[in-house]
Amino acid sequence: MNWDWDKLSEQKRRQGNPIPEPGRLGEDLADRLSDIKKRLPGGPKLILAAIVLLWAASGIYIVEPDEAGVVQRFGAYAYQTGPGPHYHLPFPIETVKTPKVSQVRRVEVGFRTSSRDGLTTQFRAVPEESLMLTGDENIVDVQFIVQYQINNPVDYLFKVDRPDETLKSAAEAAMREVIGDAKIDTVLTAGKVKVQDDTRVLLQDMLNRYNSGIDVVAVQLQDVHPPKEVVDAFKDVASAKEDKIRFVNEADSYANDIVPKARGRAAAVVNEAGAYREQVIRRVKGGADRFSALRTEFDKAPAVTRQRLFIEGMETLLSNPELEKLIMSEEAARQAVPYLPLESVRPGRHAPEAPVAQGSPSGQPTPAGKPKGGAQ
Repeated sequence: MNWDWDKLSEQKRRQGNPIPEPGRLGEDLADRLSDIKKRLPGGPKLILAAIVLLWAASGIYIVEPDEAGVVQRFGAYAYQTGPGPHYHLPFPIETVKTPKVSQVRRVEVGFRTSSRDGLTTQFRAVPEESLMLTGDENIVDVQFIVQYQINNPVDYLFKVDRPDETLKSAAEAAMREVIGDAKIDTVLTAGKVKVQDDTRVLLQDMLNRYNSGIDVVAVQLQDVHPPKEVVDAFKDVASAKEDKIRFVNEADSYANDIVPKARGRAAAVVNEAGAYREQVIRRVKGGADRFSALRTEFDKAPAVTRQRLFIEGMETLLSNPELEKLIMSEEAARQAVPYLPLESVRPGRHAPEAPVAQGSPSGQPTPAGKPKGGAQ
């Protein structure tokens, strides 16, 4: 660039600031430095001492409670320091890095979010990371995050290049392996917790082999759904499965209600039958024993036994309120016309048979209470 020194000098003279000629600039600068050296006590030594002091003071650093200090000497790892004030040899001899070891960090896989003032303002899907193939050859869209901490700052800083990107790639690989061994129904419904746990274990094993110095805190699925093209069909299938489960539960509930009642009724019927059986057996046995006892008594006193049986039979017959009874004298009975009580015959019920008194050997009926020869 060419300067018009004449015009510039004339302009500066008018402003009261004359410009020296180009050949005199170096001389003027040297004169001014010489004047400064003469005015300062100690001259250049004091300036050099101040510079050295400031350089030495640049090695003071403070490590916060959630940080770890990692000191490098000529670029190589030297030693590690804890929280508090420390000192290292000034640059370029030593430098320090202070990664936050207690902070829980996160990596997003399958999507990206941007935030402002701590609030999420934008969401963007990354299908090349989220679309995965399941074990039954279905495609599923998986979006998840990985939360992690630095458990070894030295390994985190020096063993792995770009550890955050390495963690994201390893997390995506681990999730793809777990999803590839599972069925889509498991991934979409009740198997999400198992997918998270298996992915965390597999990812931690991979990072340990890398000596990454990273501790995986959690793997959390954010959104798992089929691709948009078939999401409606999958919703219908899921709804049908839920209906199936609901119907099965209702059927089980009904079975649990009706089966115990049926078993109770069956047990009651069995018990009643057993009780009736026992009752009939005892009644028959009692009748047989009574008949045997009567036969024994009859053999001892036939006439008396026959008379007693007749009296007991008439007592039972006459004491029955359902039977209509007609008592006649012996003379009236000879003249009576045989009587059939048709009005007592009812539909579906047989009329009780009237007892017929056995007559005497002469063919005449025997009046009640005056038997001749006893009942036959």
